[in-house]
Amino acid sequence: MKNAALRPTALSALRAAFGDRLQENAPLSGYTSARIGGPADALVFVRSAGELEQAVRTLWDLGLPCLLLGGGSNVLVSDRGVRGVVLVNRARTVKFHSRDEVPSVWAESGATLNDIAQRAARLSLSGLEWAASVPGSLGGAVYGNAGAFGGEMVNNLVSLDLLFRSGRETWPVEKMAYGYRTSRLKRERPEVFILSATLKLSHGEMPAIQAVMAANTEKRRKTQPPGASMGSMFKNPPGDKAGRLIEAAGLKGMRIGNAEISSQHANFFINTDGTSAEDMRRLLELAQKTVWEKFSVSLEPEIELVGEW
Repeated sequence: MKNAALRPTALSALRAAFGDRLQENAPLSGYTSARIGGPADALVFVRSAGELEQAVRTLWDLGLPCLLLGGGSNVLVSDRGVRGVVLVNRARTVKFHSRDEVPSVWAESGATLNDIAQRAARLSLSGLEWAASVPGSLGGAVYGNAGAFGGEMVNNLVSLDLLFRSGRETWPVEKMAYGYRTSRLKRERPEVFILSATLKLSHGEMPAIQAVMAANTEKRRKTQPPGASMGSMFKNPPGDKAGRLIEAAGLKGMRIGNAEISSQHANFFINTDGTSAEDMRRLLELAQKTVWEKFSVSLEPEIELVGEW
């Protein structure tokens, strides 16, 4: 979808609202895990949930579109970039309630899952072992029901704080109607921003917790390729694995430009050397087409295409 770039009057309003925090025509490749992405018309860092709320309300008042970018995994930003304003979420305050009978952690949506998990382990708090070394932010994990090694966000989330135009709301986990790598927010796509979330934990022994986390991290290192990627490209279809299907279709190691289907794990697509978003999308579509032709299985992307395509 093609949208007009910001008008000079809008840029003037943004300069007045954000001052030196505003970056114009800012490349987004440095803010995505795949190191891919054209420029945003405007970019602003937010460093607390309060700053995030204030920035979003300012943009709503100005009538300007905005996109929130957290860890930058699970997204493919177009070569043409993003029209409007990108808010880079660096709201990362984390607070543990470790002495409660049922311990928990409250964190702002820009906090990384790995950081929360590592800090929990040092407090002898269990429940997030699966999240060690998982890329991305808490907000993205809550939005997409991230998971690994038998754990997923639905099993940890207690509640989340959301910002709608009508005001702030706190939702219990049940209201998210979670499914495999999806949620009510992901399916319905309302105009909403995740500010923070509370996760439940349990008491444990630090050596045992860290041992599980180390084993998970080592397994990830051995089975998932290094390099710039978006994480898993496709959801696993029922009863099968996306990577197995792509490999069986003969696509392991396939390249378009500098975009490559990993020879280590076929559900990871690697940016080998400054590839374009368009080449990565073409590779994604090739995998979908070939798997469908060979096995009559429709691969559903786990990633989201962002920006002007």
